[in-house]
Amino acid sequence: MTNSDRPMPPLEGAEHRWVKVRGAQLHIAESGSGEPVVLLHGFPQHWYAWRALVPLLADGHRLICVDLRGFGWSEQTERGYDTDGLSDDILALLDALGLGRVTLVGHNWGAGVGFRLCQRAPERFRAFLALNMTHPWTRHRDVLPNLWRMWFTAFIEYPVLGRLVLRHWPAFTRYLLRRAVADPAAWRDADLAEFTEAAQGSAHAGQSMFWQYVVRDIPAGFRGTHRRRRLAVPTLVLGGEHDPVIPPALLRGGDPNADDLTVRVVPGAGHHLHEERPELVAEALRRLIAEAG
Repeated sequence: MTNSDRPMPPLEGAEHRWVKVRGAQLHIAESGSGEPVVLLHGFPQHWYAWRALVPLLADGHRLICVDLRGFGWSEQTERGYDTDGLSDDILALLDALGLGRVTLVGHNWGAGVGFRLCQRAPERFRAFLALNMTHPWTRHRDVLPNLWRMWFTAFIEYPVLGRLVLRHWPAFTRYLLRRAVADPAAWRDADLAEFTEAAQGSAHAGQSMFWQYVVRDIPAGFRGTHRRRRLAVPTLVLGGEHDPVIPPALLRGGDPNADDLTVRVVPGAGHHLHEERPELVAEALRRLIAEAG
């Protein structure tokens, strides 16, 4: 079953539409009005990852929750899952929506796309809130002792194997979601089921995104391609004290490469801050927007 065959999870006030960009129909869920805020989900989630933030922010903000190419209810294509390709999708989406400048929020892989966007087109972003993701200047001496934390990617990134795992081993996806939070009670059973089933439907996109990171972003990292680009957008990075994937040590060292970069570690939290501490995330976003002016 593909995600296009699955019913859309309900969220009060959300309006759904599809926008054609770069050869793919991207699904967006919009709520509220005011300051435009684009939200990019991580893996293995989709637009519904922001369901707890929407009621906290819809008053005064136009929230545009995007399904990245191939995820959720966006169209799956054969190619286009590398970080530059996904960021090209978002820039094209902003153009299609007639949005000149927005605030950006990203979690996990969505935050990785967000950093690339802010480096490539800083004039399009008022401010950037990155959740549970490293910035592009993480020090190698901090990365090496933490490489073991990425063990699970070996089950996802390889062609054929990764798609089989995501499509036919839902317990693996459910395990990744549960282990990533500091308190498994942060998840409702229905939400775990939603994101697990969605990962099955977007298996091709999930595997392809991980694989493109291996063949493109890692080599580019060794060459220093993206490390040479300065970050001019006011940016706040929020990490979790007990994040098993992106620990606080990986959030250090970005200041010399950015005009306005702040890193905060949330005590007692894990890898899904938008699930575990939505009120804190909402308040941090409001303050970031106010300070960015």
